Parts: sequence; structure tokens; C-alpha cells
Amino acid sequence: MGLSRIANSAPMEERPLEREGVDRAFTGRLVREFYRRVRQDDRLGPIFAREITGDWEPHLEKMTDFWCSVILKTRSYQGRPVPAHIKLEGVTESDFDIWLSIFAGTAKDLCDPDAAKVFVERAERIAQSLKLAMFFRLPAATSGPVPA
Repeated sequence: MGLSRIANSAPMEERPLEREGVDRAFTGRLVREFYRRVRQDDRLGPIFAREITGDWEPHLEKMTDFWCSVILKTRSYQGRPVPAHIKLEGVTESDFDIWLSIFAGTAKDLCDPDAAKVFVERAERIAQSLKLAMFFRLPAATSGPVPA
């Protein structure tokens, strides 16, 4: 019973966040404030400075598209976040905790509590996915007979 029920259940579809004032312009402000804080962070600031040299505006617009796709379900983001993050050097799992802390603080400062909760929950899922892609490795297969 349990397995067939799990196998036949579809994942819950994420709904767009429908809140007055939460639109592309608001999301862009949140993205810009978040990255302003990231750039000031002693650990994350240098990582981003190595990757984004010169004009930050194209990155901020791309991240606005990303978060509009995540929060508003606009499908405006056309990038591939996993390959973009896998190539980063010097990033550790604990950096995602810093990233989440800054993101959560930004969301809580700019959003009403219910909207902040949605932003943070989705950011946590994104961070988990990126951490799995970047740091999880299955143990190497062993050669020889498999113990019975």
C-alpha cells in the first residue's frame, strides 16, 4: 500500500506567490539589496568579486529573472544554475549557510512575514539542490565480488 501510494503521487506544484507589491520591480529591489549585502560579506564578497568583474547589472538582471521564475513563475529565466555553480572554485558547503542567512535577512527586511517565508523556503530548496550537485559524490564502485 505505502509504496504504490508514493509511486502514484505527483509532487505538489509550486504556485506563484500572489501578494500585492510582489512583482518584478519588487523582486529586482530584493535581488539588488541581497547582492549589496553579499558583496560586503567577508567570505562571499571575494567569491562573487572573482566571478563578476566590472558591471554587475547584467548579473542582477539575470538573477531578477531567476527569482521572478522561482517566486512568480514567470519562466523568464533561461539559464542553467547548476553548471554555473559547479565551475566555481573555492566554494564550500558552509558558504551556502552564509548565503541563506544573508538572503533570509534581506527577505525578512523587505517582505511581509508570509512573503518572506515563501522566498526563504524556496531559497533553502535551491541551496540544497546546488549543494547536492556540487558536493555529493557516490562512493567509488569497488571491484571484486560483492559480499553475500
